[in-house]
Amino acid sequence: MERLQHWRRPDGNRLTVPIEEEIRQVLVREKSKGHRLKVCIGTDSQVKGASTEFATVIVFLRLGKGGFMYVLPEVTRRKMSVKERMLVEVGKSVGIAYSLSRLFTLYDVDLEVHADINTNPGFKSNAALSEAMGYIRGMGFAFRAKPHAFASSSCANKMVQ
Repeated sequence: MERLQHWRRPDGNRLTVPIEEEIRQVLVREKSKGHRLKVCIGTDSQVKGASTEFATVIVFLRLGKGGFMYVLPEVTRRKMSVKERMLVEVGKSVGIAYSLSRLFTLYDVDLEVHADINTNPGFKSNAALSEAMGYIRGMGFAFRAKPHAFASSSCANKMVQ
């Protein structure tokens, strides 16, 4: 059973059906139009005072024909180190990917999980790179980190700024 989540479109409109049903409808519609799809899931966060805002996105790419996405915003008041925050982001992305993976497999859609973690050791987020990569790959998903992790570092990033 899905916990209460308030998924929305980037325009702010909330979904009126559970995310699993929305995704199933999208996959049926897009496949019937002949679009080849790829899905990228990522999460970004922003510390704002005593709160941390998270945004998880499901990005649909119509190969060669644009794309669209869904957003799940969340806020916590728990203090976290940078490494812990990066791993919480990855956990949120993996959780969504796992809950929807059956649908993506059923409709033959490639799935990537994007981590907003820098591959350059000079950045603080790099401390979480090996754990994040192991977790994502260990769950059976394709892994992308910066600079190739656009779902988290661009799409989700715009939703928390």
